[in-house]
Amino acid sequence: MTSSSAVRGLTRVLDAALDRSVLLGYSRVGPALRRRWWPADPKPGSMSGQRVVVTGATSGIGEAMVASFVELGATVHVLGRNPDKVRTVVADVRRTHPTADLVEEVCDVGDLAAVRAWTDDLSSRVDALHGIVHNAGVLAEERQESPQGHEQGLAVHVLGPHLMTERLLPLLGAGPGTVVWMSSGGMYTSGLRTTEDEVEYREVPAEEYDGVRAYARTKRMQVVLAEAWSTRLRGGEVLVESCHPGWAATPGVTDALPGFDKVMGPLLRDARSGADTAVWLVATRPHSAGTSHFWHDRAPRPTTYPVQRRADATAVHAFLTQVSAMTDTVWPAPVMAVPSPRG
Repeated sequence: MTSSSAVRGLTRVLDAALDRSVLLGYSRVGPALRRRWWPADPKPGSMSGQRVVVTGATSGIGEAMVASFVELGATVHVLGRNPDKVRTVVADVRRTHPTADLVEEVCDVGDLAAVRAWTDDLSSRVDALHGIVHNAGVLAEERQESPQGHEQGLAVHVLGPHLMTERLLPLLGAGPGTVVWMSSGGMYTSGLRTTEDEVEYREVPAEEYDGVRAYARTKRMQVVLAEAWSTRLRGGEVLVESCHPGWAATPGVTDALPGFDKVMGPLLRDARSGADTAVWLVATRPHSAGTSHFWHDRAPRPTTYPVQRRADATAVHAFLTQVSAMTDTVWPAPVMAVPSPRG
């Protein structure tokens, strides 16, 4: 074995150990060590002439993504549901990057009618997209529903992004573009739900609604959707990936999980670190090794733990059928089984 082979083997072992430890891999320790061996950064200006949409761009990881893409030279469409917050982020980024090419976009990703209207509008304004990062997120303590009556997390994390991807495929094909779903390490705690009541989290009374559990369910769904989309588009120029940011200190974490933020605060990554892998995926367009399209710290990761059962093709098809019906879209062909534990 050559010395370089030995080093690569050692880094693979160390990287896997960080990932399995969770605490070290997800905290700020992970990137502090992994940047010693992870792939090179995209060069400043390497995305000049390219156009990217970032949803959930008005704070935290989303805002950090906007700044990162600007530094790479991209035109960034800054999308949020609150126009005042969108304007504030654009102004803040322009203060530090005066030449930034930013476009203000307003759309509630959880409102399917709004997504249809916005995608029609965007398609009339631009000819190509080189990236979409589905970063918009919500974690509610009590059950809330979208304008179409869907569980709010399902609408924001799954249905809206799926519909947006479907309707923007022509622009992504012209790019060509990369679609990234910002999932969460919390998805490991949930299996794939396939019935309508389970997907909508209606199998329990409203008073027993668990926001953290609902969040984990939809984050699992995002990973399954990304795998299915990647299979659907295999051989084409549009790439579809998912990733998780690790444990990052963001307003969303502080608001939704104040106890976690208080205990883990010193170990949390900053927002720029949480955004890193998604930005890197769009900027460099790596081809996934093996079957996993789920990334963390610039490397593909397993989507299940060894003790978890994988959802078979029948379960994945049942889930895709539910999503298609809820978004009034048509999934064109069966897909192979993707690695996801059963619910």
